[in-house]
Amino acid sequence: MTSTISPSSDTRSQVISTYHDHPRFICVSCSAVLALQDEVISKSFSGREGRGFLMHSATNVKLGKKEDRPLLTGVHTVADIFCMGCNDRVGWYYHKAADLSQKYKEGKYLLEREKIVKENNWKLDQ
Repeated sequence: MTSTISPSSDTRSQVISTYHDHPRFICVSCSAVLALQDEVISKSFSGREGRGFLMHSATNVKLGKKEDRPLLTGVHTVADIFCMGCNDRVGWYYHKAADLSQKYKEGKYLLEREKIVKENNWKLDQ
């Protein structure tokens, strides 16, 4: 679920608990579920603060203002994404890529590695 609510608005009550019993990524600050680990396209992307994961989808995020941003692979139209649980910026959403070779990123999410925690939901046998 992606929302276009103002990044500064209080959306904690709108956080949904989802993907029970599935490996997922959660927000490092508030533990809101942000994505399934199965949705990873690539782990070799660069974010603003280090490594980033390109994702097919994300949940419990809201979009910031759309802007043209020069990135390592050229200019892209992106919007920062913010955790609905704590309002921390956790990455960005690719709206449009200028270069044909980068079109595969359109409609995808970049989650910053430093902003997420990998939660495996392993169950140990008794």
